[in-house]
Amino acid sequence: MSTVPAITLNNGNTIPQLGFGVFQVPPEDTASTVKTALEIGYRHIDTAEMYGNEKGVGEGIRAAGLDRGDVFITSKLNNGFHKPDDARRAFDDTLAALGYDYVDLFLIHWPLPTLYDGDFVSTWNVLEEFARDGRARSIGVSNFQPAHLDKLAAGSSTVPAVNQIEVHPYLTNDEVRAYGQQHNIVTEAWSPIAQGKVLDDSAITGIAEATGKTPAQVVLRWHVQRGDVVFPKSVTPKRMQENFAIFDFELDGDQMAAISALDKGEAGRTGPNPDTFDYIPS
Repeated sequence: MSTVPAITLNNGNTIPQLGFGVFQVPPEDTASTVKTALEIGYRHIDTAEMYGNEKGVGEGIRAAGLDRGDVFITSKLNNGFHKPDDARRAFDDTLAALGYDYVDLFLIHWPLPTLYDGDFVSTWNVLEEFARDGRARSIGVSNFQPAHLDKLAAGSSTVPAVNQIEVHPYLTNDEVRAYGQQHNIVTEAWSPIAQGKVLDDSAITGIAEATGKTPAQVVLRWHVQRGDVVFPKSVTPKRMQENFAIFDFELDGDQMAAISALDKGEAGRTGPNPDTFDYIPS
């Protein structure tokens, strides 16, 4: 079994660099999918309140026969619950759904700067409460731009442990990643293969042929060598295994540069722009 490197967060806790994401995994399939991922060797599960499958994550961990301390669990605050009391209730619901008394990492899912009078700082202050009482071992954010992070810094005493953002070869998002490096905030990459869009790119397929790896393995390896946390999502056991097998080869400098050169800037984005995204589940 491959050994997944651990990254040390700014509060001294560690996070496995490769995780398993359950975005869009149906709630009824989540437990069995998570159990399979854990049997393959994954020890980092990334879920969210808005995914609707936190309960299945907890069930899958227990079905795999693993102790709570053996698995790193991340969840994220629902966009509809940014007001402080709402956030407190939502976090209680997360713990109840998972069936555990703490999460390893809890994130504000989106900054929503056009909603809640632009106030995500009071929401962050509530997450600081969860960190202080130990129910969230680490806290962080997702989809925050540098200006949003500056606002947090001005209104709180806690630097986010991570910022989970869209990153892939067509959107290298280097400005936000550089901010994280300067402020000791670990970058986590969501949509790491651009929903599959990069896998047919000739630059990627050429490197895959040269290394004897799949295009997805090449792209995931690129993320790892850049120092980011990555959590691909697949419900197919064969692909789950392939995605886990990325620690027995390295890309050279020219290969890394060729993949990074695919960046299309904002035109490469597959998801919403964090500056304008204002979705709240009904």
